Amino acid sequence: MGPHAAPLLPLLLALLGRPDAGRAEGCDLQPVTAEPPITLSYATSTVPRGCVSSSSVGTDRELHVLSVKWSKVSAFPLNVFITPRAGSCTKPAVLVLLCARCLATITSSCPDLLVRTDAHHSLGTTVTPRPEPPMATSEGQLLAWARSTYGGITSYSELRDPRWVQLRLGEDASSPPDCVPQEHFDASLHLETEVFFHGMKGCSRRDTQSTRDNPSTRAAHIIRLQPEPSSLVTEVNLSLSCPERAASNQSNQLLILQSRANLTWSLSVNNCHIQFMASGNYRIAPVSSMVLTGELLPDTERGLIAKAFEKNYSIVASYSVIPTSTRVSLEIQEHEAVRRVPTTPTPPAPTAYSLPSMLLLTLQPWKCTDDTMEIIIARSHLEPIKDVVNITLRDISCQAEKNATHFMLKTPLSHCGTSLESRGHANNELILNLAKGTVLRSVRVAFQCKIPRELFLRLFPTAAFEAAQTELEINKETFVQASMRWEDHPADLQLKECWLVAPGREPVLLLQGGEARGAGVAMLEGPPSSRGRKIWRFRFTYAISEGGRVPFSATLKCKAGLQNNTIFEKVLEVTVKDGWRLPNNRGLGLAAVLGITFGAFLIGALLTAGLWYIYSHTRPISKLQPVSSTAPASESSSTNHSIGSTQSTPCSTSSMA
Repeated sequence: MGPHAAPLLPLLLALLGRPDAGRAEGCDLQPVTAEPPITLSYATSTVPRGCVSSSSVGTDRELHVLSVKWSKVSAFPLNVFITPRAGSCTKPAVLVLLCARCLATITSSCPDLLVRTDAHHSLGTTVTPRPEPPMATSEGQLLAWARSTYGGITSYSELRDPRWVQLRLGEDASSPPDCVPQEHFDASLHLETEVFFHGMKGCSRRDTQSTRDNPSTRAAHIIRLQPEPSSLVTEVNLSLSCPERAASNQSNQLLILQSRANLTWSLSVNNCHIQFMASGNYRIAPVSSMVLTGELLPDTERGLIAKAFEKNYSIVASYSVIPTSTRVSLEIQEHEAVRRVPTTPTPPAPTAYSLPSMLLLTLQPWKCTDDTMEIIIARSHLEPIKDVVNITLRDISCQAEKNATHFMLKTPLSHCGTSLESRGHANNELILNLAKGTVLRSVRVAFQCKIPRELFLRLFPTAAFEAAQTELEINKETFVQASMRWEDHPADLQLKECWLVAPGREPVLLLQGGEARGAGVAMLEGPPSSRGRKIWRFRFTYAISEGGRVPFSATLKCKAGLQNNTIFEKVLEVTVKDGWRLPNNRGLGLAAVLGITFGAFLIGALLTAGLWYIYSHTRPISKLQPVSSTAPASESSSTNHSIGSTQSTPCSTSSMA
């Protein structure tokens, strides 16, 4: 699994089942009044009271007022960042910051910002605070002074327990004419802040000894995001940090993160080795970008407490309910419940049976399309698991191919024991066969492969729709299959249109509204819909006339949707092949003709010379001179024949008179 495997393993839990709410009896949450066990803060743009107005539009400056109130003395300095909303500082601005003598760092990218504050400014401040604002005893007095001094108010925000504030300068002429404060005001157009949460509660079971008497007590921290159906937040970035010297004690702590099921937690972990549970999905940012599936956690206070007790954590050190936010910071302190936990050995190493499950559920090496499942596992990821002989699916005849670096398996979703019982997921099991000496054992890891809700396009050379390819041949029939899964109403899904687009040529409309368009295009009957999967098939011929320019590539673009609303669009890049013409069809030039003619002449001359050479060295030769009739016959006389003599054997003495 690589260098990140070690810090990840302590964070993985196989926590299943629903808790018994009765387990929470005897644990009544009470406000945490002592030193808080955690420091929790979250980003928000909703302020307790605030307003905006256009009353400063006609003045020479815009004015922003921040009134900060504290629940308790903060150990952190307040950071205030000033940036222009439009990208540039178009108008001088004034910031009035009431902070009750807090320590503040003010950073501005606008050089002409005027700051009036009663805060102590720390090193790092990029502006020079001017005279303090007046001592206003009420919100009304403060706003009245601001109007009379500067002529108008651009924005007013009341903040409680802020950690940092980002204020974006800029006026909006469409704002109300007067700045009238409202409760729970949405200031997202000009302000974002991270605020401390001080409303945490805690409890312990009545049958649990005190932490001092029982130093091995296990503590749980619960963070619950308030359900907000209208919230557009889909991902929460959680920064989790722990004190370095307490790292060895963190195995006795549990973090429960509860939210709606369609939310993703992105965890950034610093020096923490605690156990955790998360609803929805989650990823561990420093380790991997893979999104892992969490579990369905209870959505009630009693249910979450029971869940902690079910896992043998007898103290709820902190229970916090905060608004749904894009950024949450959690710092676990070295509080009493942590300090009293003794230095114990690290949790036992995973067994030979639990380690494969933890590794595979972390790697999630499976990937599904609308009709296939593909599994690729690098051998290097399986290093912690020794002696992996082979890997199969639930149907053991579906065995992964293996080479020196990977195990690989690809199968249709209808094969290998895959079930599609759950909505939008394919279920199966990975079976790892391990050999230890002569003993062979199997480890089964159940998994779900998410089927993407998207349109898929495939190109085939024949009507058998086998062996998909990405090559398109000119003036030859090509077969296209478009498909996707739509669990809700697959019968209502339509393939709206398909185009073939090539560089330098007019786009070709292949089909529209489920009907073929243009010459050479025909809709084909596809297989019936099954398990929510809709399939469309058609064929077309990309015709180019003789002498026409053949493009090197083209793009097939299709859209599918419900009724008149486009839902999905897919693009398939293909290469274009001309199978019956020469690459250059403009004819042969004069140079090519002369070259071919000269080559033919040279070949003929060489062939003639070769044949003459063979003929001259294999034919008998006689001299043109008389031969004496009295000469004795001998073998040598056979070489002295005249050209006009007949052929003779070496023993012949005959000649022409």
